[in-house]
Amino acid sequence: QVQLVESGGGLVRSGGSLTLSCAASGFAFNTVRMYWVRQAPGKGLEIVASLDIASKQPFYANSVKGRFSIARDNPKSILTLHMNNLDVDDTAIYYCARACAGTGTSASCNYRGQGTQVTVSS
Repeated sequence: QVQLVESGGGLVRSGGSLTLSCAASGFAFNTVRMYWVRQAPGKGLEIVASLDIASKQPFYANSVKGRFSIARDNPKSILTLHMNNLDVDDTAIYYCARACAGTGTSASCNYRGQGTQVTVSS
């Protein structure tokens, strides 16, 4: 079955950096677009970034553009999210996911992991 296991979250001060990783298994990782999504307290699911199979067509939410960078290692089935210049508004549970759709904070995904907490303090 599809398994997505995130790691790398934590507590960081505003302006700091974190890198999230996702280990995928149970499906052909190199055949699907992959996503990082997040859910902040009291809000819906938001697509933060996504990346196509060949890593040539990344997508970033406007709120993270220029600060976050998504990457994938197809042979190892690993998805990463490098987050720089973090802000308190980035505080959320971050999920690795596939088969996502939607805009703003109304996204939905067919599969996502258990999530990793990112907390940014001022």
